[in-house]
Amino acid sequence: MSDKPVRVRIAPSPTGYFHIGSARTALFNWLFARHHGGQFIVRVEDTDRTRYNPEAVPDLVASLRWLGLDWDEGPEVGGPLGPYYQSERLDLYQAHADQLLAEGHAYKCYCSPERLAALRESQREKKEDVGYDRHCRYLTDEQRAEYERQGITPVVRLKAPLEGQTSFHDVLYGDITVENETLDDLVLLKSDGYPTYHLANVVDDHLMQISHIMRGDEWLPSVPKHVLLYRAFGWQIPVYAHLPLILAPSGKGKLSKRHGGVEVREFRKQGYLPEAMINYLARVGWSYDGSTEIFGRDELVRYFDLAGVNNSPARFSYERLEWMNGYYIRQMPAGELAQRLVPVLTKAGYPATAADLEPIVPLVQERIKTLSEVIEWTDFFFQDVSELEYDAESLVAKKLTAAESLTALQRVRDALADLPEFDAETIEGTLRPLAAELGFKLGPMLGSVRVAVTGKTVAPPLFETLAILGRARTIARLDRAIEILEPHA
Repeated sequence: MSDKPVRVRIAPSPTGYFHIGSARTALFNWLFARHHGGQFIVRVEDTDRTRYNPEAVPDLVASLRWLGLDWDEGPEVGGPLGPYYQSERLDLYQAHADQLLAEGHAYKCYCSPERLAALRESQREKKEDVGYDRHCRYLTDEQRAEYERQGITPVVRLKAPLEGQTSFHDVLYGDITVENETLDDLVLLKSDGYPTYHLANVVDDHLMQISHIMRGDEWLPSVPKHVLLYRAFGWQIPVYAHLPLILAPSGKGKLSKRHGGVEVREFRKQGYLPEAMINYLARVGWSYDGSTEIFGRDELVRYFDLAGVNNSPARFSYERLEWMNGYYIRQMPAGELAQRLVPVLTKAGYPATAADLEPIVPLVQERIKTLSEVIEWTDFFFQDVSELEYDAESLVAKKLTAAESLTALQRVRDALADLPEFDAETIEGTLRPLAAELGFKLGPMLGSVRVAVTGKTVAPPLFETLAILGRARTIARLDRAIEILEPHA
């Protein structure tokens, strides 16, 4: 732990939609902040203007809100240490670059892109390490003045030490030491006045009083360079904890689009619940006792600790996420699930209300694993009789002829029309003996009825389905099926 109050952050670059790996990083930071009574900050690192995507920040905000990861400072919230967009902090980066120059920790580099490209090509041909050759580090005052007279706008580079070692500690990886001779003089401030990731990251983390930096372990190699900057400024180094990579389901390679959904918005569209996503992501790389799988949000806040985070890469399992989502759906009160399903059906063009769905939910709650699956199970409830898609062949039940199936539909239609009460119990009590009377097995007879009233061979329990549809709609659907089948019987 740091001796400072806990303040953690996520700092995404708005170059694309919010990735599931970034969501896991955000979750771990959020849980750590809430566990320790600290602050969770969102900072937008939008200095790479060539890759800037205007849809990225709205998607980030919407995804975090959907996941329930509220932030204490950042976009739409504000805070005392803003602004929280790096593009609005350029003066700060310039001032700190000037400080490094004045104190001899950095230098101006006037090398053209063409010279740098030629240098890299030469190094490759000679099979040397590719990197800057520190040409401008050793310029005389006269040489610098000449470049300035030519109107060349320089970049600012870090003056990395040429010998010795740089060490730091990571909570998950332990003590790490690198040889300074392997570190390059990285660019801190570009010629357009925009900072590179390295300068902006360090300056912002210090000025925003970040106590712990929890981010993906792909950033681990950049830490020695950041440590040099912290020391150059004379600042306290935050606590580092680099989180394990999320692997593809096979366990080989990084999770990417070719494996399936990788953006939070995709999982949301597919009908995953935020509470299931939070529970699952918490378990990707973190464990409480090695066996417990299901955690409520409050439990996660109470139990989360960096000691439970493994530094080994963690495999992402779509099957496990789907199982967990199904578990949360099954545990949800029927009324709440009905409310969650309304937008799914209305977006698909079915004008469903929570009142419509409440009697339907018990029929499908055990069958769906994502909210979007409700459409294939319930769309026929919201369709007109003419919208049901089936043909005469599909109305003919297995082990029955077309004539026998027609007889079954006709007799079922007449029996249901005469019922005193149209509820599931009465319907079942009528149709079971009718099958015996006709000499048909119940299953095949009900199979024809199921296709006639739902347009499907697989649907929710039939007796309850008929009761929800009601007498008039059921009879109308049976009449249409009889009309279709008659010419073929």
